Amino acid sequence: MSSRSTAVRARVSRWTPPPGRTLRFLGGLVLCALAVWLSLQVQLGLAPWDMLHAGLSERLGLSFGLVVILVGLAVLVLSAALGERPGIGTLVNVLGVGWVIDRLLATSWLDGLADAEVWLRVPALVASVVLLGVGAALYIGAAFGAGPRDSLMVACHHHGWPIGASRVGIEVTVALVGWLLGGALGLGTVLLALGTGPVVQLTFRVLGEQPPSRRVHAAAQVPQNVR
Repeated sequence: MSSRSTAVRARVSRWTPPPGRTLRFLGGLVLCALAVWLSLQVQLGLAPWDMLHAGLSERLGLSFGLVVILVGLAVLVLSAALGERPGIGTLVNVLGVGWVIDRLLATSWLDGLADAEVWLRVPALVASVVLLGVGAALYIGAAFGAGPRDSLMVACHHHGWPIGASRVGIEVTVALVGWLLGGALGLGTVLLALGTGPVVQLTFRVLGEQPPSRRVHAAAQVPQNVR
């Protein structure tokens, strides 16, 4: 093999992430999408961020989808101000998770769950909390960049807050604001607000990891010959 082809292969490898990290990232996003879909199917209360979206939509007279986009952009700006820059994973998160959720909602799977007994729906809700926390830890740990709302959690962590406490603090604050704006509070709101953060932190602990630092995140996306 010529030295030129070796150099080309080396440059390509710098741009190409390891397959295991890519699979972990995509798998984590799929788990997050499954979690959101499951939490919607049980109909036991909106997630904290969706409470905020619903409240703002009602007050501002904007569509729910437009409010989701505008809030996401605002959170990204706030996260960037705190030092957490978006990555390619941020874009994939915004587009990919929503696409998977839409595909799942278009199916008839679990359509009867909302009419089931509460003792069946509550375990499904708890499962959605676990899936969301595990999925978030997996895809954030892959260091491609966090989604808008998760990036705020990671930014708080990099400013000295434990990852679990960061998530709980953000979710409770968002739920409170959403409730004040007229969003509907339910059991799902409470469990998602209080449970997701501890699950994210526990998953990182089980994996023996922490959310990637800004230096690691940047190194994961910039080729060696550019740094």
